[in-house]
Amino acid sequence: MEKLMLLGDEALAQGALDAGISGFYGYPGTPSTEIIEYVQRSKQAEAGKVHRNWSSNEKTAMEAAIGMSYAGRRTLVTMKHVGLNVAADPFMNSAFTGANGGLVVAVADDPSMHSSQNEQDSRFYGKFALIPVLEPSNQQECYDMAFHAFELSEKYHLPVLLRLTTRLSHSRSGVQRREPLAQKPMQKPEDPFQFMLLPAFARKKYKHLIELQSALHQESAESPFNFINLKAEDHSIGIVATGLAYNYLREVYGGKPVPHPVIKVSQYPLPTEALHRLYESCGKLVVLEEGMPVVEEMIKGLAWSGTKPIHGRLDGTIPRDGELNPNIVAQALNLPDIHGAAIPQIVSPRPPALCVGCPHADSYKALNEALKEYGRGHVFSDIGCYTLGFMPPYNAINTCVDMGASITMAKGAADAGLYPAVAVIGDSTFSHSGMTGLLDCVYENANVMIVILDNSTTGMTGGQDYTGFGRLEQICLGLGVAKEHIRVFTPLKINWDEMVSVYKEELAYEGVSVVIPRRECIQTLMKKHKQEKPQ
Repeated sequence: MEKLMLLGDEALAQGALDAGISGFYGYPGTPSTEIIEYVQRSKQAEAGKVHRNWSSNEKTAMEAAIGMSYAGRRTLVTMKHVGLNVAADPFMNSAFTGANGGLVVAVADDPSMHSSQNEQDSRFYGKFALIPVLEPSNQQECYDMAFHAFELSEKYHLPVLLRLTTRLSHSRSGVQRREPLAQKPMQKPEDPFQFMLLPAFARKKYKHLIELQSALHQESAESPFNFINLKAEDHSIGIVATGLAYNYLREVYGGKPVPHPVIKVSQYPLPTEALHRLYESCGKLVVLEEGMPVVEEMIKGLAWSGTKPIHGRLDGTIPRDGELNPNIVAQALNLPDIHGAAIPQIVSPRPPALCVGCPHADSYKALNEALKEYGRGHVFSDIGCYTLGFMPPYNAINTCVDMGASITMAKGAADAGLYPAVAVIGDSTFSHSGMTGLLDCVYENANVMIVILDNSTTGMTGGQDYTGFGRLEQICLGLGVAKEHIRVFTPLKINWDEMVSVYKEELAYEGVSVVIPRRECIQTLMKKHKQEKPQ
């Protein structure tokens, strides 16, 4: 088979295609977006009629994937780490229902918060759910683990969590393909009660899940992805390296053999017996992991006899926050930096900004004008390109917490007596998780103005489709917003007076109003014009 140069995300996607997958589900979120984007461009996926459309949010994606697994087919659901919070209810329960067709949950964590609100570690979720977790260290493992994950899922009838991180998701390497497998035939579960979580069934399923743990530990002990070398000469230090951290360890030593005993962990539960042997044979342990001190905490909790030091993020040997990198690994092992050159001063960081010609810029300027008499502190925002309205010269928004929070926070503030209370949310984010908040507002006739910034795409992650496109007015009307208080305008300077007037009129209205500034994203518009030009 051919060798391809692929991002980590793309390698996982191609691996899933070659492993006989029937459906991808997900919601765009950096650094996971490229998984589904890759298969949306794939002729192989098109020929196989593989499902690969975006879902409304991570929860609906997870539930749809469980449904495909119910029907006996292999499926993969994708999201970023904070998206797993949205999908947590079906994700946790899927450990009880188990899988029929192979079910893999691919979550891309974002250490250092390049485009996220936090840097939580999804391995905690896998441990919480008591399911297998895979953590590739390079692009080839991303590809190979797709096969392994589906096989593991179907062997134990459990979902499998596959954890990526930003640098692995967005870096390229050569990937050797395997011979593709055919898709599984549709087949309903043999146990008619497998996916029924009434308490009487759920209690039995939990006992079964607990009983599986010893077998899952044995799988990790024998996993081809967990590398164990206790024969090195220098046992003053024992090294535990998880996932991408193992790649950094190899880089520190220039690809040469590491002089200390090493255990590479890429499949969980932890291979505890091997780790115990490492602990017993070395003077101290250093734990290298991308993200939070998950493995470090687990090793310290194993209660082995002895007082040998275990170093990592908890004791400051490695910084508690931010991404791991080869220099941090080198410093933890008392080795010289391998990338010592300082960044030239001429290379200065540039803060993100709204694109030139962005429709949100005109929307914010008009909103600022309409709110001028009330002062600052009245606008609750959400997650998307428009969050950059916080930056100068707009200074137009005051909050950003999670997807959909703008509407419900505005409602809560209005309930507390804040007037005016304004929510700003994007069209895709509204489809993701804003609709239920609007329903709360309508139910209590909250005194809020909701601004749905409609640029006709999911702009923050590169211009993906979303499920509410072209239906915003109908959705708001269906949720109970009065038709006369659903206002639409085109955010352009030529329409300045109209924009300010609409905002002021709806601010004055005592009840729920929705304002929809609608103009296509400048980036997607330019792409269309480029595609339309004759070649």
